Amino acid sequence: MDRPLIGITLDAEEPGGYSKFPWYALRRNYCGAVAEAGGLPVALPHEPDLADDYLRAISGLLVTGGAFDIDPALFGATTRHRTVRTKDRRTAFELAMVRGALSRNLPLLGICGGQQLLHVVLGGTLIQHIPDEVPEALAHEQPNPRDEAGHEVAVLPGTRLRAIVGADTLNVNSGHHQAAKNAPPGIKVNAVASDGVIEGIEAPDKTFCIGVQWHPEFAISDGDRHLLQAFVAAAAEFRR
Repeated sequence: MDRPLIGITLDAEEPGGYSKFPWYALRRNYCGAVAEAGGLPVALPHEPDLADDYLRAISGLLVTGGAFDIDPALFGATTRHRTVRTKDRRTAFELAMVRGALSRNLPLLGICGGQQLLHVVLGGTLIQHIPDEVPEALAHEQPNPRDEAGHEVAVLPGTRLRAIVGADTLNVNSGHHQAAKNAPPGIKVNAVASDGVIEGIEAPDKTFCIGVQWHPEFAISDGDRHLLQAFVAAAAEFRR
């Protein structure tokens, strides 16, 4: 069977560090995890006007995380926390891709910031800064390396995620200061942390539409591998 083409969104940085000019960035393990799961990874530059062209070419969309935030105005907030940092062109591109993927029922996996964007597109709102809104919150920006577990999440019964990972709990890494705040119609929460922070969502009316707050590309657990495999398998079926 041909490997399904999996589009992976890039991060973007201003001049400095790698180049004196603006540059794209993507951790290698995003691509490696997709390839190991049976997909053919391809990076997607931020060209909002080309979103339809990209969507016609790919069989699945993986929206990655990054050290930035969704503009609070996109989910109706009238205030903006002092820690919020946006990347407007990246978000404009990812909004076009996610909306297009949902309209096509294209398999979609949102990771960390990608989960948050998916949540907003599906009509949800976000916690802008967990330490200010969640009493006795866990260290969601874990101090230890990201290739180690930071805390545990409960995987909720009756969800697509639970069926995929085959476990009631998962040890996950954690590198975020924002999170999904609610569960409006069309969104089903599939994982939560012990402090009540939503760690995963899914859209039950879609063929495959899951967002997780952690980074399964690091393969902290077998559940992470199962999630990537299920996503790629759904993408393989999409083009049949």
